[in-house]
Amino acid sequence: MKKTGYAAGAALASGLLFLLAGCNHRVTDIPAQVQELKPMQQSYRGVLPCADCEGIETTLFLDKNGDWVINRHYQKGIASADAVSYGTWARTADKLVLTDSKQNKLYFRPDNNGLEALDVHGNPTSPVYRLTAIQQIRPQATSVVMKGMYKYMADVAIITDCATRRTFLVTDSPQLELGYSASRDASMAPLLVSVKAHFTLEENSDTGVMRLAIVADENGQFIPGKDCDN
Repeated sequence: MKKTGYAAGAALASGLLFLLAGCNHRVTDIPAQVQELKPMQQSYRGVLPCADCEGIETTLFLDKNGDWVINRHYQKGIASADAVSYGTWARTADKLVLTDSKQNKLYFRPDNNGLEALDVHGNPTSPVYRLTAIQQIRPQATSVVMKGMYKYMADVAIITDCATRRTFLVTDSPQLELGYSASRDASMAPLLVSVKAHFTLEENSDTGVMRLAIVADENGQFIPGKDCDN
């Protein structure tokens, strides 16, 4: 979107940018009753408005289990920036609702083979911005900043993700094992950790079934005395 089009996009930008630009504003509007997850196109791409750049190239990946990941590339001329966020998604009668770990929400309306971006209350905007369906699965190596309750015991590490409340095996991450050992007390209770990590596929040694696992991309920060709710 060109800078000369900012005025026309102001209505949508004011509704979307609290999430797209990493704002901490919390939206409390709750949409209509959530329905069961329905089969739908799982990946989308398009350009959404930006208050201080040319536009935000946005790629949305929806997992069938109800998780989502958004990759954003901020178009800033010569300089640019990338960001990744994730959370859980659900469908109402006519909307797709994305919720992150801070309960911020982003709304879209399924439109033919794409998604129409809605404002923070789930209402249509003018002009209309859309994400178009693409045939691309979520890259496993996409890093996200994850916060969750981590525990390591008997050579097995797990993390319960605060955003989705799902528990994942943590693999190939000795730096987290060392951090947990240095931060825990004698109770061996789970500790809250914030870490940049990515998903990978790991074979279940008991069943042979492939499952999602977490690999840490940095040491992470353990926060004793805290949990996902405080």
